[in-house]
Amino acid sequence: MLHRLRNNPRLQLLLGLLLGVAFGFLLQKSGICTYDVILGQLLLEDFTVVKVMFSAVITGMLGVYLMRSLGWVRLIPKSGSLGSSVVGGLIFGVSFAILGYCPGTLAGAVGQGALDALVGGLGGIVLGAGLFAVLYPRLQKPVLNKGNLGTTTLPELLQVNPWAVVLPAAALLGLLLWALEVAGL
Repeated sequence: MLHRLRNNPRLQLLLGLLLGVAFGFLLQKSGICTYDVILGQLLLEDFTVVKVMFSAVITGMLGVYLMRSLGWVRLIPKSGSLGSSVVGGLIFGVSFAILGYCPGTLAGAVGQGALDALVGGLGGIVLGAGLFAVLYPRLQKPVLNKGNLGTTTLPELLQVNPWAVVLPAAALLGLLLWALEVAGL
């Protein structure tokens, strides 16, 4: 099955579409596409967004490393840098604070018919992408490539089996999820 999937771009597109629809459905059902829930998170009053994100990180982390262990996928980490992380974090943070949506919740909010997400969000994404494309050549060397982190993963850095990092990280996030539930947040 996986060999057929790798060699069939149409099947890949169909699978991507189905998974995207499922992802959007789950985002919408969780309530995190609603401005009030996102605002509650920013005000540290409603931790629904954090709970959904932690659940997704745990599921994704365990799933990816399980598939890697079974030989179904090969991980090819991309190089990172402190400069690109700081610039990306600032752009994301400022945009999130102004509009109240991240790209995933923005798509879900547009799907629910939120006009602020449609006009402000999609307009902002198009404007931001265009601005970044224009500025990228000027920012690449002096800013974005500063503090190159390379492609080394945490397990490689620690020289341990990936599961020695993945399982404790998943357990820690699970413990944090449990603590948020117990605290009623």
